[in-house]
Amino acid sequence: MNGFLSYFYPHKHFKFYLCLNQALKYHSIMSIHKEIKRITTHTLQEMKDRGEKIAMLTSYDFSMATIVDDAGIDVILVGDSASNVMAGHETTLPITLDQMIYHAASVVRAVKRALVVVDLPFGTYQGNSKEALNSAIRIMKESGAHAVKLEGGAEVRESIERIVTAGIPVMGHLGLTPQSIYKFGTYTVRAKEEAEAEKLKSDCIALQEAGCFSIVLEKIPAKLATEVSKTLQVPTIGIGAGSACDGQVLVINDMIGLTKGFRPRFLRQYLDLYTEINGAVQSYIRDVKAVDFPNEKEQY
Repeated sequence: MNGFLSYFYPHKHFKFYLCLNQALKYHSIMSIHKEIKRITTHTLQEMKDRGEKIAMLTSYDFSMATIVDDAGIDVILVGDSASNVMAGHETTLPITLDQMIYHAASVVRAVKRALVVVDLPFGTYQGNSKEALNSAIRIMKESGAHAVKLEGGAEVRESIERIVTAGIPVMGHLGLTPQSIYKFGTYTVRAKEEAEAEKLKSDCIALQEAGCFSIVLEKIPAKLATEVSKTLQVPTIGIGAGSACDGQVLVINDMIGLTKGFRPRFLRQYLDLYTEINGAVQSYIRDVKAVDFPNEKEQY
């Protein structure tokens, strides 16, 4: 083969060909080794089994999801909290399935590693398991997401089973369920009383048996979350539920300080971007009005 090639290529060119060939082979091998390993529902189960905590944050758009995924987050939740932080609604109820798909598709296009879970919005799964399945299928097909999340216990078991049977992974959500805020009447801690705590425990078992790969526990006593997390085989993800949960989730806008004046007890704010961005905008305004921007280096 080498003799055949040398007939067509002068000696120095043939050496170049061989070097290039070897370089391409090396690059191909290195590319395989550098391939990013996707987080899956199986990965999360393995993390629980070996005691490694799961880190989860929300994202709603391409730019933010790119940053969050590049940082190494395990799970990105495209939450119906977009209704609050992106659209300015008081509750999560107004956001539609079409709007959730739009946000989810934007996030999926950015993500290379994290598991992307999407909330089924209010009114798209309650009381009708066939509609729940259709809603879940639309999210998976039209956004490219990896799983869906829905709120509720035994009352939504049929919907969960139907969705899981269709091959779609489902994450559950118990405790404070924001889509039921008008029933609760307050955002206070749930399951403090024995009766509600017992129902939550039985609901957790029901969701696990229905096929949920993970369950979010929101604003429940840490002691109860600890008990549930030890009892369940599937991972629990806490928000205001203590450190014993198998993972934690926060709304990204709250965590980086974009949400002005929102400081619940469970939130740790890692940045104050509201102040930073506000200051940057004020500086931009001053520079424009003083004809300092753009300067000679910033124009053509």
